[in-house]
Amino acid sequence: MEHDNDHGWPVLTRYDQDHLARIALPLGGIGTGTVSLGGRGDLRDFEIVNRPAKGFRPSHTFFSLYVRPEDGQAITRVLEGPLDVESYEGATGNTAQNHGLPRFRSCSFAAAYPFGQVLLDDPDVPLSLQIEAFNPLIPADADRSGIPLALLRFVVTNPTQVAVQAAICGNLQNFIGQDGTHGLPRQNYNRFRREDGLTGVFLASRDVDPQAEQWGTLALCTTAADVTYRTAWANLSWGDALLDYWDDFSADGRVEDRDADGVDAPMASLAASFELASGATAQITFLLTWHFPNRQSWSPNGHTISLGGGANEVGPPTVGNYYTTRYLDAWDVVARTAAVLPDLERDTLAFVRSFCASDLPDVVKEAALFNLSTLRTQTCFRTPDGRFWGWEGCHDHYGSCHGSCTHVWNYEQATAFLFGDLACKMREVEFVHATRSDGHMSFRVHLPLELATEWGLAAADGQMGCIMKLYRDWQLSGDDGFLRELWPHARRALEFCWVPGGWDADRDGVMEGCQHNTMDVEYYGPNPQMGFWYLGALRAAEEMARYLGETNFAATCRDLFEGGSAWMDRHLFNGEYYEQVIRPPQHSEAIAPGLRHQDMGARDLENPELQLGAGCLVDQLVGQYMAHICGLGYLADPAKIRKTLQSIMRYNLG
Repeated sequence: MEHDNDHGWPVLTRYDQDHLARIALPLGGIGTGTVSLGGRGDLRDFEIVNRPAKGFRPSHTFFSLYVRPEDGQAITRVLEGPLDVESYEGATGNTAQNHGLPRFRSCSFAAAYPFGQVLLDDPDVPLSLQIEAFNPLIPADADRSGIPLALLRFVVTNPTQVAVQAAICGNLQNFIGQDGTHGLPRQNYNRFRREDGLTGVFLASRDVDPQAEQWGTLALCTTAADVTYRTAWANLSWGDALLDYWDDFSADGRVEDRDADGVDAPMASLAASFELASGATAQITFLLTWHFPNRQSWSPNGHTISLGGGANEVGPPTVGNYYTTRYLDAWDVVARTAAVLPDLERDTLAFVRSFCASDLPDVVKEAALFNLSTLRTQTCFRTPDGRFWGWEGCHDHYGSCHGSCTHVWNYEQATAFLFGDLACKMREVEFVHATRSDGHMSFRVHLPLELATEWGLAAADGQMGCIMKLYRDWQLSGDDGFLRELWPHARRALEFCWVPGGWDADRDGVMEGCQHNTMDVEYYGPNPQMGFWYLGALRAAEEMARYLGETNFAATCRDLFEGGSAWMDRHLFNGEYYEQVIRPPQHSEAIAPGLRHQDMGARDLENPELQLGAGCLVDQLVGQYMAHICGLGYLADPAKIRKTLQSIMRYNLG
């Protein structure tokens, strides 16, 4: 494990200048959205307005450096590395914003999420400069890991023999009313504030609808002492507003305010000036915070309504955000957070250092740690009641597949192991709200919760996985009250397998019925994917039932498990892997209600298409994987499991 700054930030991966174009480190909390630090030090992808917004970068949003050595000439630079070569193919000469401004000549990036470091170098600049950025990530503390904030710390060292005058200026457009897809700013305004050791600009709006998804507030602050500011740039045409700013800042490293003069999206600038003796180092900290309360309900028509976005069959338009219930506005975020930032950084470092010090290969550590960023993207959110929700993922401008989809979230483990309270809230939603009295669980949950079961379709892998996840989360939390509350619902969810026309109507431990699953199709007949999820659910239910004194039900689960496991080894294992035995249902009346999607899967029930048959399914052992995570052991013959893994490597990954 390497360290690359005075704070001992660990480094797992380094990227040189030729490999920065696709680097973007999301800065933001769980359920708050993020702003990304680009590989060359730019801020990009402002995804903080309740929806994904790849490519959204408010105009003229950047940081710049002024430096003047004693008896020397002043130099001004944008605090970014050189532009990507590909960006010079734009219609206007370059697709990058502010591409005419001078930047540093070389750049590299170092990271161990959530810590990112940009190293800038230029032989014409008499300073060495590093950008450090992070947002707190503290396991078992979702609130302190859910702050709508991006910390940017500029570490500046003077390696020369003379003192220098220097300044760093942050510039942020007041884009409130706009989210990268919809809306426009309307009579936005900026206000300068100085209080309790903080200096900054508060960004708000007079005329954006307070009920709009795009309504909210922003703040750009610094802890520096000598600060000048602008609450607006000059209202000039043909790029002269940018030129006016650049000339003003380049003159002496300070800025003078301008009149907004009717501009709907005024700029905010904050310049921190300082003197740096020979050999000295200064740290200039900027904090960007946000507060956008009007999250919209999701919708099956997500691509047209974005992250929800309208009163329709899924519910009323606004569901809100948990994080905005904790703060009055964006200034309140920074006012309440600035003083405790050292503690937040210390606790985040303790986690990342401990993880990076493990003996896992670096590629494994990188994959595990860096993908935690998904928890802070618009893939995930929290409603005001504190519950945690997730899309299946995100497109560039809208969520992909709503409803905390049970079978998709079966594959995710980070939430349970790092933020168990959030995982337990997901189980509560699945069993208490999305499971009917007959045990049928909707694998997508509508909002508000009164509509939780409106999706009306159960997924075999998702429902069985939820039973295993309940067992996992109980084991991790040790909370018997949590188990006792959800167990009756979980038992009914397992018993639902045995309804007439159901997944295991003959109660032999093998799923033969119509099995909707994560492939967005239905499988007909025994198959390893659903089979191992079912065996895992039986084992988990056995353990929970026995612990709660339901010995007869535990014995039933054990008998079904043993019978199903032996049957799969005997009838599905073909010597190399487990395959499907296709059993057409012949007609729809043979399928219990709520099991078959009307628009997905096979249309011919006598000779169903989209089946696995003798194919080698890449994730046929995912239920076994989950069983190992839960400590439930092997679900079938270990030798056959190992052989299947080898076959998957050969046929699917070779």
